[in-house]
Amino acid sequence: QVQLVESGGGLVQPGGSLRLSCTASGIIFSKNIMGWHRQAPGKPRELVASIRSSGDTNYADSVKGRFTISRDNAKNTVYLQMNSLKPEDTAVYYCSAVGVWGQGTQVTVSS
Repeated sequence: QVQLVESGGGLVQPGGSLRLSCTASGIIFSKNIMGWHRQAPGKPRELVASIRSSGDTNYADSVKGRFTISRDNAKNTVYLQMNSLKPEDTAVYYCSAVGVWGQGTQVTVSS
């Protein structure tokens, strides 16, 4: 079955950086679009970024210029580099592929 395992979350001060990783198994990774979503308390889950097998990327307006999604097909891993973090970026971040979600990783931006 498809499994997605995220890592890299944590507590960071405003203006700081974090890199999230998501390793997939059970899918032909290189052929699938991969996504990062997030859900803050009391808010619906939202798309943060996605990357196609071609490498084409898409970002939510709120993270453009600050976040970068990338993929390493040899490692079946997708990354989300998050820079210039803001308190409003605080959320549980989820990796997604083929309709499956990972368990999520908490990102907290606070001084």
